[in-house]
Amino acid sequence: MQTERPFVMTIAGFDPSGGAGVLADIKTFEQLGVMGLSVCTAMTVQTESRCLSLEWRPLDEIITTISILMKDYPVEAVKIGIVKDAWLLEKIVETVRLYNAEVKIIWDPVLKSTSEFSFFDLESLPLLTNALKKIDLITPNYDEYNVLQKHDLLNGSGNSCAVLVKGGHRNDKIGTDILICQGKETSLEPDSHDSSGFYPKHGSGCVLSSAIAAHLAKGEALEAACRKGKLYIEKFLKSNPSLLGFHST
Repeated sequence: MQTERPFVMTIAGFDPSGGAGVLADIKTFEQLGVMGLSVCTAMTVQTESRCLSLEWRPLDEIITTISILMKDYPVEAVKIGIVKDAWLLEKIVETVRLYNAEVKIIWDPVLKSTSEFSFFDLESLPLLTNALKKIDLITPNYDEYNVLQKHDLLNGSGNSCAVLVKGGHRNDKIGTDILICQGKETSLEPDSHDSSGFYPKHGSGCVLSSAIAAHLAKGEALEAACRKGKLYIEKFLKSNPSLLGFHST
């Protein structure tokens, strides 16, 4: 087994356009010098601008694949993307922790796609509390953060996970992310204050959370991993005017 690169796993959906999901995650891992593994949670039919259909993979198939990979590879970090509901998320997290209690887990809580295609069963949101206790970081955008706040999942619920609130959907200070960890808020300003150079990108949330996971696997502390992940996503957003970004370091 190779030991030059730490192993990182993505547990997410398959997007045939390659802009989001496991394909985008693997591209990010490769650029950042980690060895990527993947588990598919859903098969989609989509392009960079629209999602036409989604088929969830069976729970036992997802759990079996996670188990096989976790048994055979020393996974240092896990990025989780689209999942059907809170119950499935908890089963995934429990399985990952069973094989490595110290692994870093990042969840990008995709509730809806940019094209308004619904992924997560919002009726299961109240059941998220237990899963959040076992996750290290979640990376909601501004709108998703407000939904989670409304359900009182990030205040007084006893969860210990950190939160990186992405600033791309903010009306003020666009591009400024907020890292909330152990009651402390840290502003992560964009490297460039000229937002005209940034273009909307399909899968940007997938890429950011995967970049953070890669840096955590390489031994970076949480804040440093978030800052380096932010630098990566900014290059991605500037890469070209289309909705499909180019990956580079």
